[in-house]
Amino acid sequence: MNTRQQRLSLSLPKKAIFTLPDAHDVDIECQAGSLWITLDHDPRDIVLEQGERFRSDVHRRALVAALEPSCVRFTAERLTVAAERARPERATSPWRLWPHGMTPA
Repeated sequence: MNTRQQRLSLSLPKKAIFTLPDAHDVDIECQAGSLWITLDHDPRDIVLEQGERFRSDVHRRALVAALEPSCVRFTAERLTVAAERARPERATSPWRLWPHGMTPA
């Protein structure tokens, strides 16, 4: 099974907020400045200083806010084979029946 590590680095100005739709198994590393992280339906507030990191073990949205000008790196390992299988198949249009004398209900 192939795994591929994905990385995203961002520079955030003070008070900027980045939304991570699913923080499960994503390393959030503060490379400079300081960050405030909150997860949906989680009472904890996580504050990261330069060099610190956080990883969530639950499937929840995360908000990452810069408490000062900051640099953040997101790293995740994704199973590319599983991700390709999970893609929904493209739905065919019901209008393909039109040439056959049928219309969608």
